[in-house]
Amino acid sequence: MREFIEKILREDYKKNFKTIFNNSPLLQYLDIKMGAVYGSSKTRRSLANIYAIYSILNFYVDDFYNKKEQYKSFTGYPYTKLFSFCRGLYGGEKLQNHALNSRVNGEFRNKENTKDLIITDNGKYALHIDFLYVNGIDISKTTIKIIKKYIQLLQDKDNAFMKDLVELKKVNTRESKLEKLLSMLTDKSEARIFEIISYAILKNHYKGIKIYWGYSRENLQQEYLTLYKTGRTNANDGGIDFVMKPLGRFFQVTEVMENYDKYLLDIDKVMHFPITFVIKTTKSKNIIKKEIDKYIQFKSGGMEMLIKRYKNAIEEIITINELKKWMIDLLSNDINHLINDIEIYYKLEMNLI
Repeated sequence: MREFIEKILREDYKKNFKTIFNNSPLLQYLDIKMGAVYGSSKTRRSLANIYAIYSILNFYVDDFYNKKEQYKSFTGYPYTKLFSFCRGLYGGEKLQNHALNSRVNGEFRNKENTKDLIITDNGKYALHIDFLYVNGIDISKTTIKIIKKYIQLLQDKDNAFMKDLVELKKVNTRESKLEKLLSMLTDKSEARIFEIISYAILKNHYKGIKIYWGYSRENLQQEYLTLYKTGRTNANDGGIDFVMKPLGRFFQVTEVMENYDKYLLDIDKVMHFPITFVIKTTKSKNIIKKEIDKYIQFKSGGMEMLIKRYKNAIEEIITINELKKWMIDLLSNDINHLINDIEIYYKLEMNLI
């Protein structure tokens, strides 16, 4: 149980807080989804799922708190009302996929092995009454407190990172800037921060590399490599986080998980087009490659056609070790460009520009 969740439950339910938590699939689900408040979290913020629940709770507490019998005949709140509420929340302005329709229920059933949390009926949505009460107690107000605290902690964390960037820009020496930047790049970095920093490093690393290309040897042109970020970190980008011009390389930012299923899924999403994986790990890329090869061997059942298909689709593996080395190799002016890139893309992520 997250520390802030336990604190709120203790305040509201005193000695019975553990009983409430242990008998509430809703609170347990939120506890799982709220790992992003900690720097070591390997999860993203899950705002779409959490805000889908919060949007219904927000109107429910005004209309049906402790009114169990009345709520049983309720037909749900309209999608537009709930979606508008979500868009007004912190970080909700550009949520690309709303979780009301299926995402929450699919994940909730998977994690809790139980019935749907959100009931849908012709474009209207309500929370299942079984998850709003624990031992006869309506937990909706406490649940809202937990979600609000989660949002506040995220805001504090975001403001702290922005403050770090402001202070970083004031540092005069290249060595001091590098020291601070290196401290930001760890396997405990939040997923969004890692993606933004890794992009800034790769962009400034590749921009100094020049290639020659053309349709004949007599008409070659020179061009420096340019890396583009394809969208926000929570975008449904189909396995493409960065794209390189003019080579057309695909980059996917990811991390080391219990297994490498997601890597193979990313490869499948782009029809086995070669991908460079940028991985949030301090393991060496050789170790990661051996682990992936072993997993491909296992998943393929030894079928050479599948082994070749997946192995050929992994163009390169880049870890924190390579990112740090390439950042250290940058010149002073490029370090300044890197810091500016981090600031720009962080502000875009936070809808500040």
